Amino acid sequence: MNKGELVDQVAKKAGVTKKAAEQIVTATVDTIMETLADGEKVTLVGFGTFEPRDRKAREGRNPKTGDKMEIPATTVPAFSAGKLFKEKVAPQD
Repeated sequence: MNKGELVDQVAKKAGVTKKAAEQIVTATVDTIMETLADGEKVTLVGFGTFEPRDRKAREGRNPKTGDKMEIPATTVPAFSAGKLFKEKVAPQD
């Protein structure tokens, strides 16, 4: 599913226009990205948690030459699925 298909489904389920649904989806995604960029996490109960995670600097190798290289520390976005989301995707019999 791409963003356009998501917008269509949100519009259908919420009973709003596609334009309104697109604004809602875009605002939601933008807000999540801005919050993570500020170093905070976003928890949606039943869905999951988006959070910034710090990666330590580490040593890697250049795949072309095999030379060792230093990979700098960085912050990356991460998502952890919530219990209800996990159960929906992989139901336990």
